[in-house]
Amino acid sequence: MVKKIIHDPMFLRQKSVDATEADKQVVTDLLDTLRANLDRCVGMAANMIGVKKNIIVVAVGPFQFAMINPVITRKSGPYETEEGCLSLSGVRPCTRYQEIEVDYLDQNFVKRHGKYSEWTAQIIQHEIDHCNGILI
Repeated sequence: MVKKIIHDPMFLRQKSVDATEADKQVVTDLLDTLRANLDRCVGMAANMIGVKKNIIVVAVGPFQFAMINPVITRKSGPYETEEGCLSLSGVRPCTRYQEIEVDYLDQNFVKRHGKYSEWTAQIIQHEIDHCNGILI
């Protein structure tokens, strides 16, 4: 189900908690909401739809995928950039990393490890920040 986007910075600054298999519907709702906003959004975190769980979704080209309880285990190549956010107005400066490695659970709660670079890495970093209550 497509959910309303949360814009309250006080709510968004609260740290999320790990998701469990009981949160499968949140994953579905988050993917549905991302797909409904693909014209202006490339990633979302569960707190953006009002759920304080460590779940993010990412759009890369024609594909959208979920990462549950993602943890960045390695990062390299820091750079400065500017980002916008569906939950916030305007763009803000931030530091990101060119390459990251992430441990996470996929949509079926299977353990995964992924290596990501450039734009995809930037999206994942932004959304993991959301889970940690960090706003750009």
